[in-house]
Amino acid sequence: MKSSLLNLIKPRGMTLIEVTLVISILLALTSALFLGVTAYKRGADRANCIQNIASVQKAVRSYGNLAGKRPGDTIPNLKDEIIGFNKLVPLEPSCPGGGLYNYSGNTLPLPNHLYLDCDLPTHEPKTSRGW
Repeated sequence: MKSSLLNLIKPRGMTLIEVTLVISILLALTSALFLGVTAYKRGADRANCIQNIASVQKAVRSYGNLAGKRPGDTIPNLKDEIIGFNKLVPLEPSCPGGGLYNYSGNTLPLPNHLYLDCDLPTHEPKTSRGW
């Protein structure tokens, strides 16, 4: 009787090939997830950087309007006038992607010219119209 029962019961479990296949599929899905997260982070860093540039640009324009200055006028220590405690931009911005910001000196920029830009080429805004 025992031998007939053993013949009816099929072995359970997975073969080594099936386990390897499942693991390889999981690894492929995990790598796709990491690639997606990396691309998302780069895009978010770019968007935050452009937002920093826009904020500083708007602050420079606002300062020029409040001080009665025109584009092209020289303002001593322009950066210090707009960035700092109780200023238009409370904290000095930093690029979230690791780039460095370059300020264009003490001259109030002309329309469609940026006062602040990032040294990472992908962090340049497509347009600054309206800033």
